[in-house]
Amino acid sequence: MKPLVAIVGRPNVGKSVLFNRLVGRRKAIVLGEPGVTRDLNYADVTEWARTFTLVDTGGFEPEAKEGLLKQIREQARLAIEEADVIVLLMDGRAGPTHQDKELISILRKAGRPVIYCVNKIDTPRQTRAVDEFYSLGLDSVMPISAEHGLGVAELLDSIFERIPLAPAEEEHDERVKIAIVGRPNVGKSSLLNSLLGRERAIVSEVPGTTRDALDSLFEREGKRYLVIDTAGIRRKTKVSSMVEKYSIVKAIRSINRCDVALLVIDGVEGVLAQDERIGRIIDEGGKGCVIVVNKWDLVEKDTHTARRCSEEVRRRLNFLSFAPVVFVSALTGQRVDKALTTVDWVAARIQARVPTSKLNVLLKGFSAAHAPPPYHGRAVKFYYTTQTATGPPTFVVFANYPEGVPETYRRYLVGRFRESLGMKDVPIRVFFRKRE
Repeated sequence: MKPLVAIVGRPNVGKSVLFNRLVGRRKAIVLGEPGVTRDLNYADVTEWARTFTLVDTGGFEPEAKEGLLKQIREQARLAIEEADVIVLLMDGRAGPTHQDKELISILRKAGRPVIYCVNKIDTPRQTRAVDEFYSLGLDSVMPISAEHGLGVAELLDSIFERIPLAPAEEEHDERVKIAIVGRPNVGKSSLLNSLLGRERAIVSEVPGTTRDALDSLFEREGKRYLVIDTAGIRRKTKVSSMVEKYSIVKAIRSINRCDVALLVIDGVEGVLAQDERIGRIIDEGGKGCVIVVNKWDLVEKDTHTARRCSEEVRRRLNFLSFAPVVFVSALTGQRVDKALTTVDWVAARIQARVPTSKLNVLLKGFSAAHAPPPYHGRAVKFYYTTQTATGPPTFVVFANYPEGVPETYRRYLVGRFRESLGMKDVPIRVFFRKRE
């Protein structure tokens, strides 16, 4: 589990600017007006071979009672409850405020490690403004300029001093780790209960019943599994509870932990936009995936219904084209065993290793059949390839001009490797590097 670091603070103190600075790309929308960041933004930050998940919350108004500011307050409060480290950002130009004081009081009660930062300290002359914030009863205050990057390296040092080290992996752990993900009310808890054969999770028709990730161990035919059941993710336009909105963080963390994700789709409603968003998290994480079309017992069917539904799923989730599709009824247990058998198949292939000699024979054949296009009038040559990782299988191709290989050709190699290596049901990664 990657540690979670949350940035909190009043509106318009520069949280999104700091988020972008730490992440290294312009992921959050930044405008010079309060209230722009209304939803949680997340990204992984990696420095010195260590990684944490950074969360940019909306502006935190402790006294907000109604409307958007109330939701932002609840959202930030949930970030505080979940985070391993909290960065409280204050505005050096505005000086300490009553809201800052209230925030500090709330953070002290939370019992989490807190780094207190004063932003918008853009010049040495402005550092005097930091002294005013000691009046809030703080022992240590860090001046930074998120806009210009001043003090950000020191902030990263301070974060890494406080985040927990990742626990050591169990040796020879043969458990298949499964994350059950999907929108609320698609039947994730029912699927979990059906897999386990007992009432492990609360099953309810009320969306969002499962608020926390639940881990369960079970065995089947001598194989061991760890199943992670995550809270459903509701579409942004319909979120009425910040608990449900924030559950996407738990889903992301659960997907990060798994070998194979079960993406549960409502067979009656079909694929919706939020299913696509969750699917993209799985794809970006390079995880194995089985698309589980649930509630199949409630669908009016003819001889072509399954084929049409599968085609529609493939069309809407084309970035998960590798993922097998299984039709089940979690409530009755129909074909749930098939879903687990498919998980076994995917898990075995996503951990497969391929001899370097075989990879190079294949690469030679692929490039002979379809050579990469020239780069600035020069031929692109592939020297050799090797597998560098599993979960997903990752191949590095060494070339004279790696920057000259277009995305279309990378996709061509991905497809050919997947087909030739019997990896049609798993994601694979292909990267290009210059030969040293």
